Amino acid sequence: MSTVLIVAEHLDGHLNPSVGKCVSAAAALSPEAIDIAVFSDAPDAVASQAARLSGVRKVLTIANPANRHALAQVLAPQVARVAAGYSHVFGPSTTFGKDLMPCVAALLGVAQVSDLMTVEGARRFTRPIYAGNAIITVEVPGSDAIVATIRVASWQAAAEDGSASIESVDIDVELPTHTRFVELKQGSSDRPDLQSATRVVSGGRGVGSKENFEIVFALADKLKAGVGASRAAVDAGYVPNDMQVGQTGKIIAPDLYIAIGISGAIQHLTGIKDAGTIVAINKDPEAPIFEIADIGLVGDLFKIIPELEQAVG
Repeated sequence: MSTVLIVAEHLDGHLNPSVGKCVSAAAALSPEAIDIAVFSDAPDAVASQAARLSGVRKVLTIANPANRHALAQVLAPQVARVAAGYSHVFGPSTTFGKDLMPCVAALLGVAQVSDLMTVEGARRFTRPIYAGNAIITVEVPGSDAIVATIRVASWQAAAEDGSASIESVDIDVELPTHTRFVELKQGSSDRPDLQSATRVVSGGRGVGSKENFEIVFALADKLKAGVGASRAAVDAGYVPNDMQVGQTGKIIAPDLYIAIGISGAIQHLTGIKDAGTIVAINKDPEAPIFEIADIGLVGDLFKIIPELEQAVG
């Protein structure tokens, strides 16, 4: 039987929603147990949140002043030690997971399965390739532990009606000193987080300028939505790159995605293909995004968006 260890992503005492999606992926294995490991200098608050995720047997807390900031090189030796005895070690396919899990796999001497989309068996999974244009089946040979990142856009988060036990774990492992935390720079916004928002409004090069992008922000605020952008809009300097949606940006799966002035390059479509309903607004009726949109509006966005705002109220 499978036993799964999930490495929790968290920040400022809040569990990242991606952890609940990792739990869903782990549950698809029908495992004997799912445990979550919380590495922090003060893990209790995050552990309490993790313990509420349905299907989790126990939450392991590893308290260490060195874990105050999530550094892959510092966390990886600890994860590898805690992972002993588990058949699977999962982390989210976020910046955190993409940084950490390859280090864990290297320390365990195994290959990593990246962007796991579905579970076909205990050692058989599907994942995207070629910017999401093809899905391949990966079968992991042998009996070594499987280290994988979970494509969070492909999974629904586990329910929060669980009551897992919380257990403190002490580990003795030498931590590297060649990597140290300097500072964290991150944007602040009152809008929903782009990767966890149920509604997202994005703007593209068709918006025209940084000043014009205010029309995107205004609609998003009306809808209480997160705000994204195409790579073209980011490259043009309309918005910062942490708002980029797509293959080289953030992969998201909101219930509603509104694309304003976005033509629909394949790299962008890769980032939104799991969205529930896609609404496209573009003056070019031949724009590729209309091929995948559930609702398409052809016309001048500077006329359509104010009308939408008025309709929303």
